Amino acid sequence: MFKPEDLFDLSQTEHAALFDGCEFAWEPGLHNQCKGVAWVGDRVSIGEGTMLEDGVMIKGPAIIGRHCQIRHNAYLRENVIIGDHCVVGNATELKNALLFNHAEAPHYNYIGDSILGHKAHLGAGVKISNLKVTRSNVVIQHGGDRLETGLRKFGALIGDRTEIGCNAVLNPGSILGRDCLVYPNVSWRGVLPAGHIAKNSAGVEVVKRGV
Repeated sequence: MFKPEDLFDLSQTEHAALFDGCEFAWEPGLHNQCKGVAWVGDRVSIGEGTMLEDGVMIKGPAIIGRHCQIRHNAYLRENVIIGDHCVVGNATELKNALLFNHAEAPHYNYIGDSILGHKAHLGAGVKISNLKVTRSNVVIQHGGDRLETGLRKFGALIGDRTEIGCNAVLNPGSILGRDCLVYPNVSWRGVLPAGHIAKNSAGVEVVKRGV
């Protein structure tokens, strides 16, 4: 389930050629508007109908598709590709990231060295950690297998239509298949097969309030 076509509908990006010849999905490295003041660096392409709100900073190189919303104080660092009809929200930071069409990261998100598939959605405060605390290369753990990525920085591959709940953390080397759901506040590590849900195991105790 680690091939690009296992996770992503490659027809939902104009940049499918990035995956040509890739065995694993982690291998690849106008008429618009600005409401307020945005800082846009060199080597930045912005598609028709895309809106930049006040305080946006785009360092570049970056390619942003058509009819996107890049909201207040979003920070787009190096090597960012964003498809059409995407949302990058308030205080969201991207670096070495690819967003397929209709992907959304609308509130206080960090996306580093990661790919969001078609219609993937991050809830408020979701963070994608891309660097192990040991600073060693990221290894994919799947069952009893260990796949060496050879990458020091590698965040997550999030399959098409997968939903990540508010304040969840995806640890380095996380791979989530299509149509998955990760509950809020989950700290996820490893591989979540397509169509599965990751839940918190601890319940919430409800007691009567004293007077």
